[in-house]
Amino acid sequence: MEKTWRWFGPNDKITLDMLRQIGVEGIVTALHHIPNDQVWSYEEVMKMKDYIEAHGLRWSVVESLPVCESIKYGGPDRDELIEKYKVSLANLGRAGVHTICYNFMPVLDWARTTLDHPNDNGTTCLYFDRAEFAYFDIHILKREGAEADYDADVLARMEQLKQSMTAEGEQRLIENIIVKTQGFVNGNITEDDKNPVEKFNDLLALYKGIDAEQLRANMKYFLEAIMPVCDEWGMNMCVHPDDPPLQILGLPRIVTCDADIEWLMNAVPNPHNGLTFCAGSLSAGAHNDVPALARKYASRTWFVHLRSTNVLPGGNFIEASHLGGRANIIELVRIFEKVNPSLPMRVDHAPLMLGDEKMGYNAGYSFHGRMLALGQVEGIMATVNREIEENKI
Repeated sequence: MEKTWRWFGPNDKITLDMLRQIGVEGIVTALHHIPNDQVWSYEEVMKMKDYIEAHGLRWSVVESLPVCESIKYGGPDRDELIEKYKVSLANLGRAGVHTICYNFMPVLDWARTTLDHPNDNGTTCLYFDRAEFAYFDIHILKREGAEADYDADVLARMEQLKQSMTAEGEQRLIENIIVKTQGFVNGNITEDDKNPVEKFNDLLALYKGIDAEQLRANMKYFLEAIMPVCDEWGMNMCVHPDDPPLQILGLPRIVTCDADIEWLMNAVPNPHNGLTFCAGSLSAGAHNDVPALARKYASRTWFVHLRSTNVLPGGNFIEASHLGGRANIIELVRIFEKVNPSLPMRVDHAPLMLGDEKMGYNAGYSFHGRMLALGQVEGIMATVNREIEENKI
């Protein structure tokens, strides 16, 4: 597989020259300076592509060309926004960038309650605590009927947490769930927003009355509308699974499991409608057998995220080592190297280590942690490819 790296543009503290030195081949990025509802012009696309190539690398994947909320919930300007999306797709295809990672998650791009959970070895990692999330939902957002979404055990742990919660603790949850995990990914919330909770509740309100069936219909509508452009320019649309692959905040979630993925592939059978196989997101759901999903959908996968998680009691989960956890990355590499060894792959959500915590990196996107993970995965790839070659003899 092609070794790629998510890079946040020329202002990223991690430079392209640094990435060349550690063996990165392709860049995964986006035009983060362009608002979600605006066209990516051919000139802007080429400016980024030329910048990357001037550093001896290639622009392998767009992550992400954002799908506006109005397209997801079916707002009155949906068709206008889809037309703009089609123009951006065509401009990317004309420039020679053909792989688009996107998601159809309402409001939240991904969710964690802690961004610096301590590990035994002195590093820190991302963590999801179901009781803390319930506190955020019930006592900070004050979402109507939220209590019904949590079982008795989670509610009991939340009540215990409530006894020691402080204003600083509430602010930490707001920052971690609404701001720090969203603002750097062309999200709906930025660090400049003065009232993120109010804005977040306004976004949730847009989905009132939208259930999973309706969200599926809206996704099918979007994909069918853009497939002619994908056919013309050879664009591979790769949906990212919901992260976490669980129902949260009363929002419909429609890319969480085998049945969801099978529905999506069948609803729009065009091969350009494919999957970003995020092993970490899928492994955060105890219901998912990640290697089995890889075997089933490898031929419709156009981009791979290699990371892993451990699911803990009570609905919690934690990012795991790239050599551990329930994703079984070694087996995933075997599967994808056999089916399509040219797939772009990037490591993801690595620990903070060796001073990463002082650098202000985006949550989950440290330098040393991802460099370690890339080295581990590169070793796995080399071993697997040796196995494949030896079995041919």
